[in-house]
Amino acid sequence: MNQSKTKDLVLLAMFIAIEIMLFIVPFLGFIPIGPLRATTMHIPVIVAAIVLGRKQGVIVGFVFGLLSLVINTIQPTATSFIFSPFISGNILSLFEAILPRMAIGYVAGTIYQALKNKNQFIAMIVSAFLGALTNTVLVLGGIYVLFGASYAKALGKSFSELLPYLLGIIATNGMLEAVVGTIIALALSKVLINVYRKEKKYA
Repeated sequence: MNQSKTKDLVLLAMFIAIEIMLFIVPFLGFIPIGPLRATTMHIPVIVAAIVLGRKQGVIVGFVFGLLSLVINTIQPTATSFIFSPFISGNILSLFEAILPRMAIGYVAGTIYQALKNKNQFIAMIVSAFLGALTNTVLVLGGIYVLFGASYAKALGKSFSELLPYLLGIIATNGMLEAVVGTIIALALSKVLINVYRKEKKYA
């Protein structure tokens, strides 16, 4: 049991280290696209949730959220106030940076656990796709609800133009991010689960 817990902690530390590496390497974890940053940071969160469980996925998601806050504070763009209370002066920016990223792990882990006994392969695909989409929908939804007027002004748009604009991002960048994330998360999860299962069997 102690060996199993140790392996869990080591693997969790590995996922956190991957998040930090993606953050440090330019244009790898956060990729500037227009006023927003596309990301690959959600992928370790999803894989951690599938391989280790919902709780660990939420922890890695929390790290993702903290790093999002950091990069938007130290390398701000015109819309970084959304994710940094140090720029906006609004505590809601802290929630916007962190909570959607924690939700990735919660959603992916919950869905995988619910479906894995029926079909593990399908469970991985569905949990990875919906986990990735969770990030996009909650971030953009939070932008609209919490910062709609300010965000539209930063983009040079009217508030009435904001909702179609955000829906367009979900339908294009968001879906692409979800599909790419699903493919990578699926491949990594299959390998890690196979290795992890064998290790736990002989622990």
